[in-house]
Amino acid sequence: MNAISDEIKEDYNFISDSLVDIYDQIMRIEESEIKKSRFKDITAKELHLVHTIGLHDHKTTSEVARILRLSKGTLTANLNNLERKGYISRIINQRDRRIINLALTSKGRLLYRAHYAFHRKLVEQCLKGFDGSDIKKMKQALMNVEDFIGEVSGR
Repeated sequence: MNAISDEIKEDYNFISDSLVDIYDQIMRIEESEIKKSRFKDITAKELHLVHTIGLHDHKTTSEVARILRLSKGTLTANLNNLERKGYISRIINQRDRRIINLALTSKGRLLYRAHYAFHRKLVEQCLKGFDGSDIKKMKQALMNVEDFIGEVSGR
């Protein structure tokens, strides 16, 4: 019984260390790739904001602020930068003119697609050799992480 407990403890430690390392490495890779790309004028945080806005959703500013857990003031400053750089546009909602929807410009859509391609390759590599049951377990594990992050962040 003690050997199993030690093995499980080792697995927990490995998973914990891996989560930290993977997050750090992904951020470093994204920042490095940005610097080498035609999108040198954007930060990793702005890249993730573009990704959150998405290709076709036309999310509202409030939706984006909630998803990214940003204050409206912080979001506005970031949106101003992205708009000035030509990645996004603001669209007044036709049903309620008080609401602002967000859209990616052609430059923003190019950036989105490049970022999406990187993440698609990452997921393909992560799931290599997995069957349907394994993928469902991985999905459940990631949902558990999202739930935990939501709980500790007050989301």
